[in-house]
Amino acid sequence: MGLSTLNVDRPRVLVADDDPATILIISNALKDEFEVIRAATGGEVLDRVAANDIDLVLLDVLMPGIDGFDICRRLKADPATANLPVVFVTILEDSLEEARGFEAGGVDYITKPVRPAIVRARVRTHVELKRTRDMLEHLASRDPLTGVANRRRFDEAFDEEWRRSQRAGTWLSLAIADVDHFKRFNDRHGHLAGDERLRRIAASFTWHARRAGDLVARFGGEEFALILPRVDSVMMAAVLRNLLCGVSAPETEEAEDRPITVSIGAVSVVPSRDATARDALGVADDLLYAAKHEGRDRAVHVDLATRLKTVVKRS
Repeated sequence: MGLSTLNVDRPRVLVADDDPATILIISNALKDEFEVIRAATGGEVLDRVAANDIDLVLLDVLMPGIDGFDICRRLKADPATANLPVVFVTILEDSLEEARGFEAGGVDYITKPVRPAIVRARVRTHVELKRTRDMLEHLASRDPLTGVANRRRFDEAFDEEWRRSQRAGTWLSLAIADVDHFKRFNDRHGHLAGDERLRRIAASFTWHARRAGDLVARFGGEEFALILPRVDSVMMAAVLRNLLCGVSAPETEEAEDRPITVSIGAVSVVPSRDATARDALGVADDLLYAAKHEGRDRAVHVDLATRLKTVVKRS
């Protein structure tokens, strides 16, 4: 299947050049297969890619203000855009300049005057390669049983969100949930029923944590973890109650004699410069064990700013 058949979700290509004629030629060459976004300055490029919906950047080397090499280096230095393919478009044909482009992180080099067929072929190749890489990375970051993120992806995402919240001075909440009496359930109903229980819990958590930036992960065994950016301590109490109620609701009459409950440890924090993500994770883990010790089927939550502890139950 060619890219031209993907009408619903056409790849987005950012064309960055201060020459309107070049942008027009490239846009006409790509318009049948790609959605073309235009930028005339380095600042516009950096602002536009921040939306995280660009599949490839066609970047002029000689840009006003920030040159193309520097723009590329900035993109590669940011984890959010490090894998974004950058193809340089330039009048510079010197082999040393071409080497500079690859050293900066570019994946290809097109010289002016641009030839539409060459631009189209190069862009198609690199976009297809990116989408293949994205698909493989997605599969590598998923838990095969439940379909939510795996532990590796959780560790990466929590570190990213922690640093982002530190920079912005915004709230970040974390919850670790453990299925109550899971071994007893497996022993009585079998591992297939246990697997189905884990899938139901994962689906319920995903339903209640579906904002952009929220992440549900299988933390290990019968444990799940949720990352909730921009959720403060007051909001988190409501989220936790929804999580507890959503998991425990029976789907069928037959399920009523097998109630599902979880215990949750949770924290909310505006990360300070001297705090670490590992510290917050450790507190949440301790609170999970407190929830287990205090009777299960509950959440124990702490606002790390005030050290206020709250116990949340379904009723």
